Amino acid sequence: MNLEGKVVVITGASAGLGAHFCNILAAKGSKVYGLARRKALLDEMSLELGAHFKGIECDVASEMAVGTAFKTILDAEGRIDVLINNAGLGIFGPAEDVTMDEWDLQMNVNLKGVFLCTRAVLPAMKAQNDIHGFGGHIVNISSVAGLLGNPNISTYNVTKFGLKGYSEALFKEVREDGIKVSCFYPGSIQTDFFKSAGLPMSANPMTSEQLGSTLIHVLETPDNYLITEIVMRPLRPKG
Repeated sequence: MNLEGKVVVITGASAGLGAHFCNILAAKGSKVYGLARRKALLDEMSLELGAHFKGIECDVASEMAVGTAFKTILDAEGRIDVLINNAGLGIFGPAEDVTMDEWDLQMNVNLKGVFLCTRAVLPAMKAQNDIHGFGGHIVNISSVAGLLGNPNISTYNVTKFGLKGYSEALFKEVREDGIKVSCFYPGSIQTDFFKSAGLPMSANPMTSEQLGSTLIHVLETPDNYLITEIVMRPLRPKG
């Protein structure tokens, strides 16, 4: 896909990986719509990135908010070429200490949010395929925690294992509609994720720039070439 002029929607856009993805795709000439709850940060990004970026305040766990956000984008652009389901969070600790609020929050953001945003974009992408012969590309940002269970992250594991299953099923469902589905499984990344989760960062993590270069490569592949899954890890996480 030639990314210049393409309409890209990125969730969890106000910080970390999401903010970096917005930057590099805007630099490619895409029309980037960033969805996040923190409007002030989105406004700062709009000033920095200019006409190539528009921030929309949106809680991806809210069906009404997601519906409104995607209607706004489709009314303005008439299409969506790329959806990057990046919003996610982790609350770590022993299984017996997980509260219902912590369980629900992770399920709602990490799984329900992906479901709602994907459901919102599929009709438009299928219509685009009917007209142009190619529907678009959905990229789900999971984690190595979607491949391997570990102590004290059981709820987070559930959400990321669920995202793996959803991505695999969706890929098989929509491939004949000209829609690509790719799922990324990164290990430790140098963002605020681990600080928010209350865990120490590894000494030598990957960077947002490294993941961003992989994202661009995957999005720019030819229309009939699909990379369904990528596992990414730091070679020497301890330095």
